Amino acid sequence: MADSSALVIGTRGSPLALAQAHETQNRLVAAHGWTLEQLPLAIIKTTGDTIQDRALSEAGGKGLFTKELDIGLLDGSLNLAVHSAKDLPTVLPEGLVIAGYLPREDVRDAFISRRFKSLRDLPAGAVVGSASLRRQAEIRRLRPDLKVTLLRGNVQTRLDKLERGEVDATLLAMAGLRRLGLTDHVTTVLETDDFLPAVGQGAIAIAIRTDDQRAREALAPILDAPTGIALAAERAFLTVLDGSCRTPIAGHARMVGSDLEIRGLVMRPDGSESLEVVRRGAPADAAALGREAGLDLRARMPAGFTES
Repeated sequence: MADSSALVIGTRGSPLALAQAHETQNRLVAAHGWTLEQLPLAIIKTTGDTIQDRALSEAGGKGLFTKELDIGLLDGSLNLAVHSAKDLPTVLPEGLVIAGYLPREDVRDAFISRRFKSLRDLPAGAVVGSASLRRQAEIRRLRPDLKVTLLRGNVQTRLDKLERGEVDATLLAMAGLRRLGLTDHVTTVLETDDFLPAVGQGAIAIAIRTDDQRAREALAPILDAPTGIALAAERAFLTVLDGSCRTPIAGHARMVGSDLEIRGLVMRPDGSESLEVVRRGAPADAAALGREAGLDLRARMPAGFTES
């Protein structure tokens, strides 16, 4: 780095990724009284950003959105990398660690349509577009009579395709819509009891080099402990199931009274069959609860369950 006092923040270049990077910048400025010049952004184009013609599950999975940022951390050109937590693979490259998470946004999914009020109101044969295998499976699970199709691109691109009538409806994360100021597009919010979100949805994760103590100390005041507890459970759950973009898995941990509750769901890609689990326990045992939930589902899954 030209300025050894700066902390370089790596980010993808999509509007949502930049919004998350700016939130990280602003929280660091507020916590330390630094200037934005001391926290420059490095915009990195990832492999996942270049693939628009097919599902990421066919191209290599979640690591496609992190590989180039990981390289920047490891070679020292970046100090921090800001990610949507749900995009992170279950295992980071050696030498990298998730330092923690910013306070979590709304975890729910939003139903968006120009003509219909809800997923339930769509007529048989209506076309719903989504790039998420998890959302596709949940839609098919609830409405097997709908046509589910691939819808790639950033948030605005997907909204534009909906506006042009390429699909009748789509689902997007409420967190991203809030961060982009686009909640006026939301038709209906899908409650987690009916439509379980992706592991990590709504959370911003910050990755650093394992040995970068300066970055770790800088981040400490802005990281959110409750989000960290929930994500410890969710990511442990996902790890047991070897979750990736190829597997329709949903999971969400939240506090219920003094207990941490994790709900998990794994589905066949066509939504024809699903298995669910719920575990409750002490927040201090978050990772263990997540593992137990994942092991429960794994023990009940028949061979080839997640194959189409």
